[in-house]
Amino acid sequence: MSDIHSLVVGIGRKARDASKSLAVASSVQKKDALIFAAESIKESTANILEQNRRDLDFGSSKGLSDALMDRLMLNEERIGSMVDGLKAIAIQDDPIGKIMEAWEQPNGLQIKRVRTPLGVIGVIYESRPNVTADAGALCVKAGNSVILRGGSESYNSSTAIHNCLQRGLVKANLPASAVQLIPTRDRSAVQSLLKMTDYIDVIVPRGGKSLVGLVQAEARVPVFAHLEGIVHIYLDKAADPKKAFDVILNSKMRRTGICGAVECLLINNEILDSLGLEIVKMLLDAGVEVRADKELAKIPGTVAANTEDWGKEFLDSKIAVKAVADLDEAISHIQSYSSSHTDCIITENLEARDRFFAQLDSAILMHNASTQFADGGEFGMGAEIGIATGKLHARGPVGAAQLTSFKYLVEGQGTTRD
Repeated sequence: MSDIHSLVVGIGRKARDASKSLAVASSVQKKDALIFAAESIKESTANILEQNRRDLDFGSSKGLSDALMDRLMLNEERIGSMVDGLKAIAIQDDPIGKIMEAWEQPNGLQIKRVRTPLGVIGVIYESRPNVTADAGALCVKAGNSVILRGGSESYNSSTAIHNCLQRGLVKANLPASAVQLIPTRDRSAVQSLLKMTDYIDVIVPRGGKSLVGLVQAEARVPVFAHLEGIVHIYLDKAADPKKAFDVILNSKMRRTGICGAVECLLINNEILDSLGLEIVKMLLDAGVEVRADKELAKIPGTVAANTEDWGKEFLDSKIAVKAVADLDEAISHIQSYSSSHTDCIITENLEARDRFFAQLDSAILMHNASTQFADGGEFGMGAEIGIATGKLHARGPVGAAQLTSFKYLVEGQGTTRD
């Protein structure tokens, strides 16, 4: 335990030192580091896939669910997406030094608010090895050093990807210690990471409810919480049928194991025996286990829902379905069970859309669009370090700009205060 703590503290010291260099690194250096890292990942595809096979074997031996195995699995397409994501982040505008606001006071003071790095970011995540690339790249772009602590099941894949990131940094004459991966599966490393107030400025947990809960309960440094994706879709009586079929099926089945997958469908009573029935049958035909409430449970093939199905993140080909009297009841249900991640309305009634947007306070609200777009890459950020569901500092997809703070630059001409 003491050896693990010493290891993590040593990593923290190196990260703090590296953050000083990265904070003043040029935009070209940071861009080059990410381009070089992307090229390294592409060249290392065979090795990354081999390491991922080792992780998949480990995950299978632990009895991981199909959804978690899907999160863990890499293939050439997913590695290609990692490469594209790094290149997309590389060519984005550098947020550091950007003037957010500027004004002049009556006394002649010139005041600017400009973006600055946060410093050192700790990222704790599970299963998905691509987070290693996304988090590392976004932190570097925002001038931060980062300490990565991946899940034990993705250890080999994450290590291979991390090595590529460090090669990119070195090639761009930046310190390799700007991106570090804790080289152990030992859980005590997380405990040390959460308490290193001298070296870490913010912790970003990306994983299940138990991980986020642990971090929020024990961290002594600020936390960007990425909670469960308890995602709802409300099917309004004024919904366009084709849009409803396309959006709902894609929201559930494109990838069932990601946080943007819909977990609960609310159907307006007035279309229950028409479009609502057809939607439920579509889901059943697609192999979805439909946990239906009351009248809906009479539909052949459905499973009667219980109270635990509301507010549940299935991360599987399962969905809870409930009939509601109107938009007000839908909003009330979402307010009771949503994790403030992503919620969607399908309707052609713009007044209903506006009320849905105004009365709900989730980080992402959607209209007639698949909830699987709840992703930093799809928002034009290149990638994301997570979807923050809190209300302070960062909210929604956390990209490079959200991984910054700011400072005020004040200029005078010998100006004094009365």
